[in-house]
Amino acid sequence: MKNTVVTAVVRQFGRPRGLVGRLAGWQMAHRPSNRRRNAWVVSVLDPRPGDRVLEVGFGPGLAVAEMSDRVGPTGHVYGIDHSEVMHRQATQRCASAVRDGRVTLVHGSVDALPATLDGPFDAVVSVNSFAFWADSARRLEDLRRRLVPGGRIAIASQARHPGVTRNPERAGREISQLLEDAGFTRPRVESLDLDPPVVCVLAAADGTDDGGQRA
Repeated sequence: MKNTVVTAVVRQFGRPRGLVGRLAGWQMAHRPSNRRRNAWVVSVLDPRPGDRVLEVGFGPGLAVAEMSDRVGPTGHVYGIDHSEVMHRQATQRCASAVRDGRVTLVHGSVDALPATLDGPFDAVVSVNSFAFWADSARRLEDLRRRLVPGGRIAIASQARHPGVTRNPERAGREISQLLEDAGFTRPRVESLDLDPPVVCVLAAADGTDDGGQRA
C-alpha cells in the first residue's frame, strides 16, 4: 500500500493534479534536497535588486519566494506553471509578495506564454521543468526574445524524471547545445553534489559574451 501511494505521488511531479497532486506539491516544498536545490539555483542565477525575473514551472514557489526577497521592492518576479495545484500552493506561499504587487503567478503553459509575460525580463529560470517542455528549441528561442540584451537564463536539471539522463556532464552538454542553438551565448555549467546531482546551465542573451556573469 505504501509503495502504491509513493508511486502515485511520484507520477504527479510533472503536472500535479487533485489530492495526490497536493501531496506531491507538499513533498516538493518540504523535501530538504528540493529546498537546497532551489536556493542553490537562485544563488547561481544571482538576481539583483530591481531585476524582473521569470520562472517557468515554479512548482510550490520555493524559488519564487527566494527571488522575490532578492529583487526587493523595485524588482518583480513572474512565474508560469501548467499545474493549477502548484499555482494555488505557490500563491499561498508568496501571498504577501503577491498582495504587494511584487510577484505575479500565472496558471498556463510555456507553450503559449500570455501577453502579461511578454517582458522584457532581466533573467529567466527553470528548475527541473525543462524536461517536460514540448519543442524545447522553440521555447528557448521565444524566451530569449523576451530577455533584455545581456539578460541571462538558467536551466537547472536534476535527473528524477524518466527519460532524463543521469549523467550530469552529458546533461550539461545537451542543455548547453540547445541554448546555443536558440541564440544564447557562452553557456556555463555549474553542478550541485546531491543524489542525483543537479546541473545548472547559465547563458546570456544577445548583447553580451560573458556567459551570464556580471561584474
